[in-house]
Amino acid sequence: MIRIVIAEDHAIVRSGLKQIFALVEDFEVVGEADSGNDVLALLHTLRFDLLLLDITMPGISGVDLITRVRAHLPELPILVLTMHNEAQVATRALNAGANGYLTKDCEPAVLIAAIRKVAAQGRYIAPELAEKMVFGAATAVQHPLHHSLSARELDILCQLTSGKSVTQIAQALSISNKTVSTHKARLMEKLNVTSMADLMRYALQHDLLS
Repeated sequence: MIRIVIAEDHAIVRSGLKQIFALVEDFEVVGEADSGNDVLALLHTLRFDLLLLDITMPGISGVDLITRVRAHLPELPILVLTMHNEAQVATRALNAGANGYLTKDCEPAVLIAAIRKVAAQGRYIAPELAEKMVFGAATAVQHPLHHSLSARELDILCQLTSGKSVTQIAQALSISNKTVSTHKARLMEKLNVTSMADLMRYALQHDLLS
């Protein structure tokens, strides 16, 4: 039996995943988390075999969350299931300690196979992302500007372009408005944009819109 914790802040997605897993004889959902803080709390109170993790959640998230989970439980298999299909996001997650990376548009059969492989201490990367990571690195003459963003800056970029305000982002990430504004200013400077309209246009051109 593979005991799974689903870390996902959208209740409807968690419900859908549980319905899929209920049809798999050797899968059991033993816990749920809708924030990074909930994930960290479960590490101390629950025994499970695999963490199915969305890397964009309220509070601690992304690479920071993966790093903290890995510090607590070095051997815990972590499979990222996310909307982000950018090769550099996948690379950062894997470098931080994730064992696998899938996007939410994958077929249920692919997700089930990935869970089994990662739970068995294997690694799994969505084929289309693996292709981007390998051939993109081999053929790209110049990386897009957003490749220079930190994980936090990229997270804030995605939240800004999804329509969230600085205050909403600060509350979701448990940081100050000033910190979010600083990250916003830095990422806009790195992307060579001066307005939200320019930022939206850049995100659209590079498939970064949530």
